[in-house]
Amino acid sequence: MTGGLRYFTSTFLIALFSICVLLVLARRTDEVKTLRWAHVYETSSPYHIEALNAAEEFSKRTDGRYRIRVYSASSLGNEVSINEGLQLGAVDIIYTGASLAGQYYPPLSISDYPYAIKDLAHWKAYRESALFDDLSDGYFKATGNEILNLVYYGFRHTTSNKPIHSPEDMINLKIRVPQAQPFMMMPQETGANPTPMPFQEVYLGLQQGVVEAGENPLTTIYYKRFYEVQSHISLTGHIANSLVIIGAGDMLKSMAPADSETLRDVINAASERAIKIITEQEIELVDWYRRNGVTVIEPDRQAFIDAVEPALTRPGLPFSPEDFSRLQELIPEVTK
Repeated sequence: MTGGLRYFTSTFLIALFSICVLLVLARRTDEVKTLRWAHVYETSSPYHIEALNAAEEFSKRTDGRYRIRVYSASSLGNEVSINEGLQLGAVDIIYTGASLAGQYYPPLSISDYPYAIKDLAHWKAYRESALFDDLSDGYFKATGNEILNLVYYGFRHTTSNKPIHSPEDMINLKIRVPQAQPFMMMPQETGANPTPMPFQEVYLGLQQGVVEAGENPLTTIYYKRFYEVQSHISLTGHIANSLVIIGAGDMLKSMAPADSETLRDVINAASERAIKIITEQEIELVDWYRRNGVTVIEPDRQAFIDAVEPALTRPGLPFSPEDFSRLQELIPEVTK
C-alpha cells in the first residue's frame, strides 16, 4: 500500500469513527428529554425543594430518559408570564395560584375566595372531592393542559401595626392585596381600603407607610420578613390559598402512558410532602412569632365570616351557586 493510500485510508477511518461517535452522542441527546418546571418561589421554599426531589425521582424511574430542570424565583418570568408560557409551550410544568389559573377557567378560583374554605380539614376534603375533579376537567377543556395536583399554600392572615380583633378594626385600613377579586373581597366587606401592590414592593411599602397592613400566609410573612415592619399578626384565616401544579397537554401527550403516569405519581408524592411541611410550619410559626416579639391576636373570626358571607352568593362571581353549595357540603362534621 502506498503512503498516500495508507494516509487516505487512515483519515477515512478516523472520520468514519468520529461520525459514528457523533451519531451515538446525538442519539443519546435525543433520548434524554428535558422538561422545564417554572415557579416564582425561593430556592429555600418547600415547593422548590420538593420539585427538585420530584425531578430526581422521575429521572431515576425513567432510567435517565427524562430530566426536569426546575427554574425558581421567577427566573423564567412572573406568574402571569409562566402561565402564558405554559399555553405557548415555552415551559412544561408550573406551580401557580388557583386564581391565576382561574384566568383561563374562572370557576377554578372558587377556593381562593374568603371563607369559602373554613379550615384545613375542609381544604383537604375539597382537594379529594368530585368538585375539584370537575373543575380540573373544566380547566383541561378550556386550555388543553392538565392540573396534576393541588398543593396547600396556607391560610392568609392580616398583619398591621395595630391590634385587629374584629371587622370594625378594619375600617379605613389601607391594606395591600394582590390585584385579584378574591383578595379584595374581605377588606371591601369589612370597610378597609384594599390597595393592590406588586409583591416585590410590599416590604418597602409597609416599611415606608405607603400601605398600613398586609395579608399573607404565616410562612410568607416569615420568608419575606414582613414581621420586621409589622408589629401585629391577626389570625383572620380569611383565605385558604392553594397552588396548582399544571402540566402542558402537548408534553403529556408526547410521553408513553407509563411515563406520564410515573410523572403524575412523583408529583403527587412531592405534593404530599410539601403539604406536610407547610402545615407543620404554620403551627410552629405562631409560637415563633410570639417568642420574637410579634403580637399574635386570635380575633373574632366568626364576625369576619358573617361580614363576608353575603358577598359569596352575589351575582357576577366566577363560580356558580351550585358549585359554591357543593363546596360548602364538603365541610367535615368536626368543622361544623
